[in-house]
Amino acid sequence: MFNFPEPRPRSEAQAPDPAAPSGRVEPGFSERSNPWEDAARRLIAHDAAAEPKQQPPERPPAPWAVPAPEKSGKVFAQKFGRGALWVVIGLATVTGIRTWISPPDHGTPAPAPAKTGPSYPTDQAQAVAARWARAYLTWDEARAADRARLLAADMPSGTDTAIGWDGHGQQEVLDVQPGAVTVADRERARVRVEVLLHGAKADEKKGIKETPDHWVGLDVPVVATRGRIVVTGQPGTVGIPASAPALPDLPVPETDQDLSTATQSVTEKFFHAYATGETDTVAAPGKTIPPLPAGMALKGVSSWALDKGSGDHRTGTARITWETAGGVVEQTYRVELTRVSSADAQRWQVSDVHGGTA
Repeated sequence: MFNFPEPRPRSEAQAPDPAAPSGRVEPGFSERSNPWEDAARRLIAHDAAAEPKQQPPERPPAPWAVPAPEKSGKVFAQKFGRGALWVVIGLATVTGIRTWISPPDHGTPAPAPAKTGPSYPTDQAQAVAARWARAYLTWDEARAADRARLLAADMPSGTDTAIGWDGHGQQEVLDVQPGAVTVADRERARVRVEVLLHGAKADEKKGIKETPDHWVGLDVPVVATRGRIVVTGQPGTVGIPASAPALPDLPVPETDQDLSTATQSVTEKFFHAYATGETDTVAAPGKTIPPLPAGMALKGVSSWALDKGSGDHRTGTARITWETAGGVVEQTYRVELTRVSSADAQRWQVSDVHGGTA
């Protein structure tokens, strides 16, 4: 009824069971085998072979094991940061190893820049030296105290104001021109002063020969102290060249002969007004040319040459002869002309004038 096997005698039990697998002998009851358990085992094996094996359910991964979705920019920044960090570590390693093998040579440190004080007060030195030179080279035995008083203003207190003069004779200074300042150090300098002396008349009793007016040079030693320039001691008279060096080869402008002839009267009219003080009537529109001082009269235009060129602005050279102080003197000017146009015609007028040939 339960599909259990019937109990068999021992002889039948030992016979091979055709349902059993090949090579296997089912034990009988004599071997204490329970036929009910055998049947149960066969039933379980049959059911297991008939049904497919079920796979155990997959466990969900741990939250920390699931990669969180990241944006591409964030991923790039992380990768770039890691790369930069490794580059820094690599550079530090290489630099450290290189310095261990070959220490850097720092060399000799550069010297600190020297502190420079204020520049030498050359303008003040020239003014003091020129004033002092005038007093030094002016003497009169009848007024010796005046010379001493003037010299003392620029010399240290207690200095001998005679400064080498024996107190005799007479000399007059006509002009003084300060020159170059040669700086020796922060305090000391030497100032060249050029002095025009009045010529002395001959005096046979005193053995003085007549001398013309002449220039002399005077080197004056000075010191800058406490915001002032002070003359430190005796100066020295030096010579001045009798003539200047030869001129270099200067370019000479070509002359526009036709236009020079056409503007000759314009030049003469201007210089006549230049001497009389009526330049406003002959100057170009909008130009103001100061007139000459009184006492000069135009004698004539010795020559007038307008430079070659083009346009409405031209320049020429004029040689003018003046009558002044009872004599005649010739001078040279550079004259600038401007062509002025009107409804009726065109004319040239002077827009500027200055002395010399430059």
